[in-house]
Amino acid sequence: MFHESASMSQTLCLMIDEASKMVWSGHKDGKVRSWKMDQQFTDGNTFKEGLSWQAHKTPVLSMTMSFYGDIWTGAEGGNIRIWPWEALEKSLGLTQEERRMAAVLIERSIIDLRAEVTTNGVCNMPSSDVKYLLSDNVRAKVWAAASQTFSLWNARTRELLKVFNLEGQIENRVDNPSQDQPVEDGDNAKSVSKGKKDKPQGFLQRSLNALIGAADAVRRVAKGAGALVEDTKKIEAMMIAADGVIWTGCSNGLIILWDGNGNRMQDFTRHPAAVQSFCSHGSRIWVGYATGNIQILDLEGNLVAGWVAHNEPVIKLVVGHGHLFSLATHGGVRGWNISSPATIDSTLRQELSERADMYTRQDKATIMIATWNVSQGRASETALKSWLGSSAVSDVDIVVVGLQEVEMGAGFLAMSAARETVGLEGSAVGQWWLDNIGKALNERTVFERVGSRQLAALLIAVWVRKTVRPHVGDLDVAAVACGLGRAIGNKGGVGLRLRVYDQLICFVNCHLAAHLEAVNKRNADFDHIFRTMTFGRSTQTAAGVSSANQAVKNSNQTTPTSPEEARPDLAEADMVIFNGDLNYRLFGISYDEARDLVSQRSFDWLRQKDQLRAEMKAGKVFQGMREAILMFPPTYKFEIGKPGLGGYDSGEKKRIPAWCDRVLYRDNKDGTTTKECSLDCPVIASISQYDACMDVVESDHKPVRCKLNVDIAHVDKAVRRQEFAKILMTNEEIRSSIEELRFVPDTSVSTDTIELQNQDTFCFKITNPSPEHCVFFKIACLGLCANADPNCRPRGSFGFPRWLHVAPAAGLIKPEQEADVSVHHEELHKLEELTGGAAQSWWAEDGKDKELTLLVTVQGSCSTDVKTHRVTLRHRSIPLG
Repeated sequence: MFHESASMSQTLCLMIDEASKMVWSGHKDGKVRSWKMDQQFTDGNTFKEGLSWQAHKTPVLSMTMSFYGDIWTGAEGGNIRIWPWEALEKSLGLTQEERRMAAVLIERSIIDLRAEVTTNGVCNMPSSDVKYLLSDNVRAKVWAAASQTFSLWNARTRELLKVFNLEGQIENRVDNPSQDQPVEDGDNAKSVSKGKKDKPQGFLQRSLNALIGAADAVRRVAKGAGALVEDTKKIEAMMIAADGVIWTGCSNGLIILWDGNGNRMQDFTRHPAAVQSFCSHGSRIWVGYATGNIQILDLEGNLVAGWVAHNEPVIKLVVGHGHLFSLATHGGVRGWNISSPATIDSTLRQELSERADMYTRQDKATIMIATWNVSQGRASETALKSWLGSSAVSDVDIVVVGLQEVEMGAGFLAMSAARETVGLEGSAVGQWWLDNIGKALNERTVFERVGSRQLAALLIAVWVRKTVRPHVGDLDVAAVACGLGRAIGNKGGVGLRLRVYDQLICFVNCHLAAHLEAVNKRNADFDHIFRTMTFGRSTQTAAGVSSANQAVKNSNQTTPTSPEEARPDLAEADMVIFNGDLNYRLFGISYDEARDLVSQRSFDWLRQKDQLRAEMKAGKVFQGMREAILMFPPTYKFEIGKPGLGGYDSGEKKRIPAWCDRVLYRDNKDGTTTKECSLDCPVIASISQYDACMDVVESDHKPVRCKLNVDIAHVDKAVRRQEFAKILMTNEEIRSSIEELRFVPDTSVSTDTIELQNQDTFCFKITNPSPEHCVFFKIACLGLCANADPNCRPRGSFGFPRWLHVAPAAGLIKPEQEADVSVHHEELHKLEELTGGAAQSWWAEDGKDKELTLLVTVQGSCSTDVKTHRVTLRHRSIPLG
């Protein structure tokens, strides 16, 4: 059961504020919105937003909450803004009717850091987009990261402390905002030079920019491979570990560790793919990669374990309730016990496998693959009905159509290549085919088009019967060009990947190299497509998806960089189906001999002359794939408009008839054995029909179709979860292992009371007496003892008022060691500057003592439980003057 919000601008970042029981979201329209965690729902209710305001004119790319409860937001052009807790607190206290006033109140409280540090039009801040904001609550600092630079800020005073790059070198240059850089007008903005009003770039301009960029990249490659190193080393993930060390991950797999002052401590690479996400819990660090791998590292960066978690990039990792949860780009979420890998895993796997019969389900699906080289023509309604009409698909659940030569011509192919570089695909002619095929399939009533992909002359699309649609999802698309320079789409492949009854099936529509003698080129085209085809949701880079992710998806790399590199996407699928104009011909036979054998329907003799069959038998192409016996005439080459077998090419060239148009497949079944459908062999297919529509005359090729009856074994996840829970509750070994995770050493705090006066400093100790276990601590402020909810802090984040310093507020204590913590309050005159006089309500009121509660929380190195200590802080009012 879930609840959705009303439709709104795309969400680019989320932030949890447990102290205030709020979720904060940043959006593409530049707004920040809040959502209460404890909303009450009834059926049909939407998830209602609370406070919202216009934070930036451009998308909110990143957010964090500082040590003192302020919200920091990052946007394009290096813009960082702060929304002070004092304004947030007042606005959150207003009613629904006063929401507009609340937004105005917050917007007027803006602190624009670019304006604050800009003098006479020059600024020390980096001008690159602020991709990440990180609050270092150990030291009350905030990190802002762009692609290759950092800025480090004091969370209390909001002063810029340092600007440095990935090498740890201090950036001494100053950025002068240019006319092309996004500059935001804030209420407090100083004299920042404004550029001309941005105008959206047209298609031709974007194409020109893309081509110029590509040419520049080629020039740099020509100068040497090292020229591109810096372009591939960009920040893709950022995190602070439990010991206070900052971790950053790069697009080339490099992981860099920094101390709290921005000094580079060490760097290393544990996997060659881009780092996409981090998560920390106790002494463990989890790293998610663009290949779908997850690794566990210790605090020093040593590799503990690793596994393949998804077949898509792991874009988010979180820990909760004793489990690690991972999110991949296809939307899949998976979870593991935080102790994994451990003996508990093998025990769980063994017991679950013994109960497999209880949660295994089997379903059937009939899939029709239809392929046609349309030779730049358009089909009549009669032709489409003959090929794909209701009689042809009456028993079909999924229809996949692959077209070749939808459009050709040098101008169109060049323009298509340019469009691909700027993330645009498809054409008007391609849309005509989709619309008219949809009509032939009764798209509105019987079938639903799930998705499509066009690469220049190649088009693939899939339709699913509406009754089966709930069991089909996670559509991904791909394209690989094999034309001139592996860049032009007259030859190549387009792919769709679907999850059908929870198993992955890939469909690839190909047009391989032409001409009788080009066998090796056709083999090479297939190999290139198979190894480099990588699936993603879109060719366009979605907001919030890392550039490294896209780089992995669009890479045409053909040789693995290391043994750890992931297998091709097509190799990972449970079933792969290739179709298209594969262009393999008949060899060792003349035109007249071939015509005579066709007229006699002597297909057994013709098959012996088939290049594809010979190349597959030699293991040179389509390895491990199968095809039904060819029992229909060769489908190429015909004179357009001429019916019957007399329509074979009789012109001057007299091209030998050939089975150019084919459908081949590979399922989970080993071709040498007779396996039954099971979770170990989840997809098994058999062909029930393989023929050509010889009556269609609109092209020099005949359309071909192939029906596969597919048995699919899959897991009933609801039942398996029930069995999983039973095992956890009844297996004593597992229960004992889980209980061990709850262990927290008996730490002690040297005091339970702190007395402070103006400018006082008080020190206390947190001791870890355990001889073998580390502990991690953090200190939060619960606010006024008399009035505060003991489970909810009055401010966001760690809850500290701006006049109070606690250092360190979090950290690691090694076995039989202790941590020294100092508590200090700010000098009154500095406090007045920071709060605009608000400090007087604390320090000049009736001379009475005030009390706060500091909550010291301690956990073991990988424990799911925590222990807490409460320390009462009393501070005496000092009359002003």
